[in-house]
Amino acid sequence: MNYWLVKSEPSVWSWEQQVAKGAKGEAWTGVRNHSAKLFMMQMKKGDRAFFYHSNEGKEIVGIVDIIREHYPDPTDKTGKFVCVDIKADKPLKTPVTLETLKHDKRFADMALIKLSRLSVQPVTTDEWKAICKMGGL
Repeated sequence: MNYWLVKSEPSVWSWEQQVAKGAKGEAWTGVRNHSAKLFMMQMKKGDRAFFYHSNEGKEIVGIVDIIREHYPDPTDKTGKFVCVDIKADKPLKTPVTLETLKHDKRFADMALIKLSRLSVQPVTTDEWKAICKMGGL
């Protein structure tokens, strides 16, 4: 299993909206960065991802499961980009803020810190375990 982080501005697509989609989940569309696209192409069914509220909140708020591997993004008229389907698994009991991660040397090399603009990014197993623990899971 691989771990990831997906970002969304809560005013565009929030954790609450993701949860409301239930078991059928939702397509993670609209990614228009080639590096993020390549990460999405590596995602496998059963992988897990942190759901991160960007711009507003700047915190990891939940965990989602990848339920469908990459396919052409129906919102992309160019045909260059892909999407995956995700479903909400569980919220973090305590959201983990970007500020907290920035001040913890264990996360100095984390993509969220180093590649802060990237909307889809990998998370190492050690980062995953530490953030889950910080989030009360």
